[in-house]
Amino acid sequence: MIVLYIVCVFFSISAFLPAIENPHWFFRTADFVRLQSIVIEVILLGLLLLLGWELSVFEIIVALGLLVSIGYQLQKVFRYSSIYPRKKPSFPSVGKASIFAANILQDNKSFSSFLKEVNKFDADLVLTMESNQEWENKLKSLEKEYPYTVKIPLENYYGMHLYSKKELHNVSTQFQVQDDVPSIFFEFLIDTNNTIFFTCLHPAPPSPTENETSKERDAELMITGKKIRNQNKPTIVCGDMNDVVWSRTTRLFKKMTGMIDPRVGRGFFPTYHAGYWFMRFPLDHLFHTEDLFVKKMERSKYFGSDHFGMYYEIHLKKKAKKASNPKLDNKEKVIIKEIIDETK
Repeated sequence: MIVLYIVCVFFSISAFLPAIENPHWFFRTADFVRLQSIVIEVILLGLLLLLGWELSVFEIIVALGLLVSIGYQLQKVFRYSSIYPRKKPSFPSVGKASIFAANILQDNKSFSSFLKEVNKFDADLVLTMESNQEWENKLKSLEKEYPYTVKIPLENYYGMHLYSKKELHNVSTQFQVQDDVPSIFFEFLIDTNNTIFFTCLHPAPPSPTENETSKERDAELMITGKKIRNQNKPTIVCGDMNDVVWSRTTRLFKKMTGMIDPRVGRGFFPTYHAGYWFMRFPLDHLFHTEDLFVKKMERSKYFGSDHFGMYYEIHLKKKAKKASNPKLDNKEKVIIKEIIDETK
């Protein structure tokens, strides 16, 4: 029973570690495993009831700790579940664009499996992350149907390639925070009068094997958020964010940009790790401004990577009003500035 008590106390406390706002990976990990943690906590609560429950003061405190932790975590993740009530997007549309975005895993050799998924979705845009020179060579066949490209082959697991059926405008590749971690910015024409501004990101995650803290990832999201606030046009942010949507940083990003997560009320769509069903987190995202809506989103089949790909069909609302930037309070402004300044 002592071991059970220790495990119960650990899980009760660990759920709140991200609230400390320490950027070290150890404190941020609990954000990633909230779904798994809820399941484990329910099991632990059941074990407490089954194994020698004596209603001692200590056991009651332990049980209450688990209940509080479960409630706290459910409050964070519930709106991203498929049972969360939402209005289905059925707005009049004046044009659309589709994108298939996937972290293909640089070491993955299942090139044909990935191409099969690309052909299945037949999107207007294909975005690959972790694509190196070998992947660029293997994806050469795509250029028959996707003649407009942006290629950044890197051997550090942060290469990025973009393939488009239509001409891209105002294309820019930037290394916003780290010299070897690129981002792609461009405008995509959906009809003769309307364009969508796209931002494609793949910031480095906080982990024992990469960045010790989340400072670089957080800064890239905040820098991108500031750019979006200056856009005043329909905007999409897409890619492997290496963060979960309920984290403090991503919530702040959505607050500063006013962007919408189409995952709300549709399901978690966990994309990583593709090889372990019990350890999957929603790390690949798409956010959009209010003048857009996502009519369809679908997760790909397994194609050899540690990520699944995501397909999105994005529509521009008819007579959509330009949304003003959300107001930020002084505390939020200070936090954003501190996050950006820490990486300079």
